[in-house]
Amino acid sequence: MKKVKLKICGMKYPVNIQEIAALKPDYLGFIFWDKSSRKFDVNQLPKIDDDIQKVGVFVDATLEEIQNKIKIFQLDAIQLHGNESVKFCANLKNENVEIIKAFSINNDFDFNQLKAYENVVDYFLFDTKGKLPGGNGTTFDWQVLENYNLQKPFFLSGGIGLIEISKTKEFLDSFLSKYCYAIDVNSRFETEPGLKNKIDLEKFKKLLDEDKI
Repeated sequence: MKKVKLKICGMKYPVNIQEIAALKPDYLGFIFWDKSSRKFDVNQLPKIDDDIQKVGVFVDATLEEIQNKIKIFQLDAIQLHGNESVKFCANLKNENVEIIKAFSINNDFDFNQLKAYENVVDYFLFDTKGKLPGGNGTTFDWQVLENYNLQKPFFLSGGIGLIEISKTKEFLDSFLSKYCYAIDVNSRFETEPGLKNKIDLEKFKKLLDEDKI
């Protein structure tokens, strides 16, 4: 099975952040969208390992707002979950952070629209199309990734939980995962919005790490 990174998104509470950081995921995501029940509204991040990439998640925010959050929280990556333009992504490249551009996927998704973003982002993120920009708790049909025709690495997101571990490992063993860089989890590991279950996440990470080559 191919080796992939793990991103745990929607972190909200300082004590819980430190608990989950102790599991040493590759990325921790913090949502800065006012309408999210997982909005991170604490003034500073608790101390976490430098090896963990801190991701700020934004939905159609201004460049100034993102720049401000990068400075305050020393963010390593920015995840754009709205209708951000190619030009906007290009401008953000000057901030010396990784840029992850999210797209909501359904069976009719046209992957050709990603071509324009190829040179202005570091990764794509594929989430399930739903009522909200993310955190809808459902998976999309991963078979649609047969139509992915670029070489840009991507994060796989959308309703991935413990009961999907076998399906996830099968995906990672398949040609569909050729450009899969990371697995992104969120709502399926919560006891309430933003509060993550450490035991379940530890179990998932251990199972995900098994048999990696």
